[in-house]
Amino acid sequence: MVDYTFVVKKMCPICNEMTRVVKTRSRLVVEKRDEDLCVHYKNFNPYYYKIWVCENCGFASDEKTFLSVLPKNHRNTIWEFVHSHQFDVEFSETRTFPDAVASYQLALAYQEMIKGSPCKRATLTLNLAWMYRFNDDHEHEQEYMLKAAELYDISLAQERYPIDGMSDGSALYVIGAIYYRLGFFDKCTQYLSRIISDQDLRNREPRVYDKARDLWGDVRSMKKSH
Repeated sequence: MVDYTFVVKKMCPICNEMTRVVKTRSRLVVEKRDEDLCVHYKNFNPYYYKIWVCENCGFASDEKTFLSVLPKNHRNTIWEFVHSHQFDVEFSETRTFPDAVASYQLALAYQEMIKGSPCKRATLTLNLAWMYRFNDDHEHEQEYMLKAAELYDISLAQERYPIDGMSDGSALYVIGAIYYRLGFFDKCTQYLSRIISDQDLRNREPRVYDKARDLWGDVRSMKKSH
């Protein structure tokens, strides 16, 4: 484990106290990528450590949010909550599966508390689905995949992209990929067709277009086999 992680101290954006957090090193070997962009690495799972949790107040978020200056009303809302609840957060450099799941659930709870971006909530929800995938818990994996697809759909209707490095084309693709993995092939093709029929998107994001076209081919093959 020591080869893949290291501990740093960062200031919590909620309580302004220094807290230890675990970062992962970049020298990871990719074994495979799933259709919905989940990456499987050799010997180590960095998704366990994607969420930082303050050991003082219990605030949890991804690194980018943790290091950013939060809007005052968001910070006040979360501070009032953590200040009124005594969180007993035990720091550990090595996370277990329950630790990792709890960190995502906490991060999602805080995002819901401040009515955070649907795209950010969708990404956290999809990451939580992946955690269950790694643990072969298909029931919870599918539950959170469906929630993630619904949140991405809401995001596309309400938000302006790009968001956190994600384009509207890649959000459409991820929704289609989720429905593909869930076996909802008609819903999958509804979203993939929006990519494939968009000439501007094809020119602007050829990689997304190619992935959508390849997945469309997989859907056709699956339909024929059924």
